[in-house]
Amino acid sequence: MKLNRIAALAAVVWLLAGAPASPQQSNTSETYRQLNLFGEVFERVRSDYVDDVADRKLVEDAINGMLSALDPHSSYMNARSYRDMQVQSRGEFGGLGIEVTMENGLVKVVSPIDDTPAARAGMKPNDVITHLDGEQVLGLTLQEAVERMRGPVNSQIKLMVRRGTQEPFEVTLTRARITIQSVKYRLEGDIGYVRITSFSEQSDVGLRNAVQKMREQQPNMKGFVLDLRNNPGGLLDQAVSISDAFLDKGEIVSTRGRKKDDAHRYQAKPGDLISGLPMVVLINGGSASASEIVAGALQDHRRALLLGTRSFGKGSVQTIIPLGGQGAIRLTPALYYTPSGRSIQAQGIDPDIVIEQSRVEKLDQPKGRREADLRGNIRNPQAPPTPGQPAPAPQATPPAPADGDDTSVGAEGAQDYQLARALDLLRGLAFFGRATN
Repeated sequence: MKLNRIAALAAVVWLLAGAPASPQQSNTSETYRQLNLFGEVFERVRSDYVDDVADRKLVEDAINGMLSALDPHSSYMNARSYRDMQVQSRGEFGGLGIEVTMENGLVKVVSPIDDTPAARAGMKPNDVITHLDGEQVLGLTLQEAVERMRGPVNSQIKLMVRRGTQEPFEVTLTRARITIQSVKYRLEGDIGYVRITSFSEQSDVGLRNAVQKMREQQPNMKGFVLDLRNNPGGLLDQAVSISDAFLDKGEIVSTRGRKKDDAHRYQAKPGDLISGLPMVVLINGGSASASEIVAGALQDHRRALLLGTRSFGKGSVQTIIPLGGQGAIRLTPALYYTPSGRSIQAQGIDPDIVIEQSRVEKLDQPKGRREADLRGNIRNPQAPPTPGQPAPAPQATPPAPADGDDTSVGAEGAQDYQLARALDLLRGLAFFGRATN
């Protein structure tokens, strides 16, 4: 009876995890032997482990362990995590309206978002949140803390806040519907500036609205800056749409995997949103995934100059596969390639003009990692078979997107050294164009 139960459990786990499509793809008897081994371990944990652990948790952790061992980006999401992911992709959720990061195990406010509960309550940059509804933040991950701050619209949460040398004080906030503004824009004189903080369902529309409003304010724009620094990525179709907005024709990106069905090519349609204006794209070590698709496409087509530092190097595509109400798996079926055929997996994109942030800002930035530094990263198929030159030094990566969007880079204007150099470059190109006409 016990062996039958183990075999049944193993079969269920096998199906949940994605069984081989046909017996020819694996040795069936060996597969069942290994699954029986899993079942025996499962039963041993249930009967002998010091704490009583729910069967569902054991199975979910086993599935997640299998997937996360493949590469750093494959994982299992239970039903709740899957719903949260869908909400994040839509760019709307019930929350407080603060951009946060984790520092010394506590939640640190980067900035309150205008006209949100946090802003109305007087939350300020650098405020430190130590307790959520009376429970310590210390020991939570950033994502766990963010999940606790989010919740149903009109529900309340109490924050214990530490501000500078003041005594800690408590703030009660009422959650509201927060819309992530993934596109921010402003005019720098006669040059348009757009920053995309992540690629959500609203990014393409946000970009087009931003360009339209800037052109209404400044009909004689001389150039355009697209800021993708510290943009961790997002939806592939949004990356394609935003690349297409600046290209008249040609391939934007292609994906290739083990199966022929995993190969796709995405082509640009006629029409340039900024009518051929000179363009600079800002990237850095925090520009990953969808950001690199956009940067690579515009660089390969020579539509824009890339300025900044080497990008993160996440060149893999993740597909979300729902599991019939039991959550979903995030699986890596393919790598993507820029129009010239480059795979940037664990390599990154080198800018045309390498410019670090100013020395003071660079010293203040936390040390980060790139895709090549992640354990279990997928090897670039175009990399040499033997180790060559040493990997570039790790670059700073941004705080994870949290209750709001992720941290903006540097200060506005001349204090943002990379942006200042981009503006100088575009003004020089505009002057040169007038001089030669």
